[in-house]
Amino acid sequence: MTTIVPGPPSTRAPLTTKLSYVAGFEPWGWVIGTGVYIDDMQAQLWESVREVIWTALGVIVLIGSITLMIARRTSKALASMGGVVGITTNPTIFAKAIGSGSGYEEQIRDLALRGTAVGETVRLLTAWDDRAACDILRSTASRTAGRDGRVSIEVDPRIAQDPARTAAEARGLWWLVDRPNLFIKIPATLGLPAIASTLAAGISVNVTLIFSVERYRAVLEAFFDGLERRLAAGGSLEGLESVASFFVSRIDVEVDRRLDAMTHEGSPKSAGLRGKAAIANAQLAYEVYQADVASPRWQALAAKGGRMQRLLWASTGVKDKAYDDTRYVIDLAAPDTVNTMLLQPWTPWPTMAAHAATRSPAPTTPRVRSFATCCRWASMSMTSSTCSKSKDSRLLPRAGTN
Repeated sequence: MTTIVPGPPSTRAPLTTKLSYVAGFEPWGWVIGTGVYIDDMQAQLWESVREVIWTALGVIVLIGSITLMIARRTSKALASMGGVVGITTNPTIFAKAIGSGSGYEEQIRDLALRGTAVGETVRLLTAWDDRAACDILRSTASRTAGRDGRVSIEVDPRIAQDPARTAAEARGLWWLVDRPNLFIKIPATLGLPAIASTLAAGISVNVTLIFSVERYRAVLEAFFDGLERRLAAGGSLEGLESVASFFVSRIDVEVDRRLDAMTHEGSPKSAGLRGKAAIANAQLAYEVYQADVASPRWQALAAKGGRMQRLLWASTGVKDKAYDDTRYVIDLAAPDTVNTMLLQPWTPWPTMAAHAATRSPAPTTPRVRSFATCCRWASMSMTSSTCSKSKDSRLLPRAGTN
């Protein structure tokens, strides 16, 4: 039972709460009781809690420091390798790092104590990581006058259908990370107006999720428009960079699936085209790039300090184990392009990087050249749904789609 009794001598409270237990012992006519002051129990409890919290915080700080030290050493090691000149991130990567990794506990605890919403917590953590990565690559950025040494952070993909909100998100991330060698990653699927607006504001952009040559043409148009709008407003093009992330391996995944179905249906020649579509598609995009670099419109922008948006080959990890690990790296090595890839323990990185740096784009075989011609025809025809001028017309998606 709980009673109100005079406080213990250690306190000066006249009355306090006491938890008591009383039982009678009839043979002797005794009443036996015991009790404890609630204040004493609470004091001992909170003392134990404080000890646990301080011990846990010490362990968390130690683990976080070790993790951060390893991460920074790894990033610095990557930065010291001549071929590694940038870092790209995405929500999936951060979800895995925050959900299953360590090193974020202290920040998450502080943000929770401040009542920060989950979405804003993720935004602040990713900005903190990207800021640290930008600092690691600052020397690379300085050495290349800002051309390389870039780190990408992505806008919230859930607002991609709203160009105004996407542009506002880009400005907010640019301000939050506050590093000149940052890229704001914006999807090309629905974000073309936001891309132009962001560039016009003097913010460097990584345009992501480009799958078709037709969409790449639209991205280049948005890039030119953004630079022209910035100049018209009296702004400078100095330090303004952009890359167009053109996805590669996923094209082969889909086309190979259809080729396999055609082979199963009795078209044995279809098997010879497996693994050719993605590289052919990328080569066509590079032809568009070369044509625009030579255009009078770009020459006028270059004369005012503009730097051409580079093609960045994305999704270059092979999905089919039958293909060589570096097929989408070696075969797409070309001037003024960037390639993203995962460093694997079994990848001979120094040898591969040196080989890729000295190679021009691989020549297309007759089969690939024929397929590339088919892709070119389809991408130029806005009303054609397939490349009907080729016997392999069933392979191509609708023109102009991603």
